[in-house]
Amino acid sequence: MYKDNWTFPLSGDKPVFIIAHMKLKFWGAAQTVTGSQHLLELDNGKRILLDCGLYQGQDELSENFNYEFSADPSSIDTLVLSHAHIDHCGNIPRFVKAGFNGRVYCTHATYDLAAILLEDSAMIQEKDNERENKYRRRKGLKEVEPLYTLKDVRPALNLFFGIPYDKWHRIGRDVQILFKDAGHILGSASVTLRITENGKSTLVGFTGDVGRYDRPILRDPDPMDPVEYLISESTYGGKIHELQTEATEHFLSLILETCVKRRGKLIVPAFSVGRTQDLVHTLDKLENQGKLPKIQVFVDSPLAINATQIFELHPECFDDDLVEYMRTDPNPFGFNGLHYIRKAEDSIRLNERREPCIIISASGMITSGRIMQHLRHHIGDSRNTVLIVGYCAKGTIGEKLASGSKSVRIYGDEYDVKAKIEKLSAFSAHADQEEMVKFLSGQEKAKKIFLVHGDLERSGKLRTRLQEEGFGEVLIPGRGDSFEI
Repeated sequence: MYKDNWTFPLSGDKPVFIIAHMKLKFWGAAQTVTGSQHLLELDNGKRILLDCGLYQGQDELSENFNYEFSADPSSIDTLVLSHAHIDHCGNIPRFVKAGFNGRVYCTHATYDLAAILLEDSAMIQEKDNERENKYRRRKGLKEVEPLYTLKDVRPALNLFFGIPYDKWHRIGRDVQILFKDAGHILGSASVTLRITENGKSTLVGFTGDVGRYDRPILRDPDPMDPVEYLISESTYGGKIHELQTEATEHFLSLILETCVKRRGKLIVPAFSVGRTQDLVHTLDKLENQGKLPKIQVFVDSPLAINATQIFELHPECFDDDLVEYMRTDPNPFGFNGLHYIRKAEDSIRLNERREPCIIISASGMITSGRIMQHLRHHIGDSRNTVLIVGYCAKGTIGEKLASGSKSVRIYGDEYDVKAKIEKLSAFSAHADQEEMVKFLSGQEKAKKIFLVHGDLERSGKLRTRLQEEGFGEVLIPGRGDSFEI
């Protein structure tokens, strides 16, 4: 392993390198769970970037990370996108704006989701920037520009190129790519690259984010074929999730306790893609079984509404159980009492309601979006419950609530936490430790496995578990670390 100084200004100047070996450089999601970005440089100097995500969080690193790339964007030949979550694709518009002009390879469903997610991200950038500059004007400080705007999204999407699962596709003279269903969100894929140079073929794999087994809606993760070098996520190293059946009963018990017994509101921060659809489908099944009490359920996220419509366009990603379910219920994402909220004024009215209800709103980590307003209005009422249903990065409001913080800062104001805080891991879209071991079985002979997308503690525990299973060299790279392969 060695470190170097491959951080480039955005001036467009291309540095010159003497290439001796294929190299892997880790930039984002290295000893953290966000900002996925990994650089592969071939012997011939060609560069492939795996993911180009936004760093999400409210810590010191987030201030500069999204303004830096692992290499000059104009020097990258190809970008491979594992899936459409913003921490994996969210910085592509700025990457293109800064000079990237190659193709972005992904699955067809990932393209459809990325289109709406990137537009939503751009609107958030603009709104956050407007709020920041308003503050700066009051303080007499210099105004700043947003990372990117809506006008930057379309040129980026024009570079996307969709390819199907399970078919090798040539993306360069010396490189072929294979996507397999990772079962994480709609369209998510593991990536295998077959690189042929100097008469020798090398297989390099990237798990992307791996989903759970026996989870509703999506197919189970499809195992990757053995590779020589593997980049693997490690989000839940050392953790075991609840079973889905237990989670459904737990979810129902929280609804009954909060909305029926205490006459409060159940507030659920949830990612618009994947988590929201899982929750709605679970509620749909409870309603069909006659178990859901007669309360109103609101999905307050225009993005989630658009994403749900895209789900309906991609039945090829559905598992057999959902296909069978749809024979008797053709709309698995809709039921009596469910309301999708688009207009901002309707969202505001939810905070004025006195009746018990369930509000599902983005963002899942509580970093932006309408959930911020719902939390601000409801966190101080002991009748209410805030349910955390997924991983929350360090420094986010979601992480602080999950860790037991007695107060949280929302839009600059401090609020006491009086609502009950609950956690439910079974709705996570990430495999737990034992599911990762299952997914990685068959990779024991890999020369090197690099664990990313996990904090150091989680990655360390997964490394120990893999070593117990007889895997070879398992490494945990830090940001900027580079390896010859």
